[in-house]
Amino acid sequence: MFNRIMNSQAVLKETVAIPFSNIKYEIAKILEKEGFIEKVEKKGKKAKRFFDINIRYNQKLPVISGIKRISKPGKRIYLGVKYVKRVKRGYGIAIISTSKGLMTDKEARKNRVGGEVICEVW
Repeated sequence: MFNRIMNSQAVLKETVAIPFSNIKYEIAKILEKEGFIEKVEKKGKKAKRFFDINIRYNQKLPVISGIKRISKPGKRIYLGVKYVKRVKRGYGIAIISTSKGLMTDKEARKNRVGGEVICEVW
């Protein structure tokens, strides 16, 4: 998903289609809420479901300048609430999978929960 977003930004595409899964859709909704992308739309039925992401640009420059996958299938990274830090001095966000669902690093510190760090976006 992250590669598709970055590759479509590189060629200035307005939308990108992503195969549907609940976690990818929740990550896209968080990115929309935080202002990194414009809009997320579910499309298709049953096995052929996907969602479209409308990418946000600022004067022909993408708003997302970088995405870094932190936790990978081969090496899961978990952080306690004490160790959840800001990304790029507050200009970016970290998406964390907690027991209360997916949330940003700011929300995780506010709710005093830790979890698996999925990615960082700036």
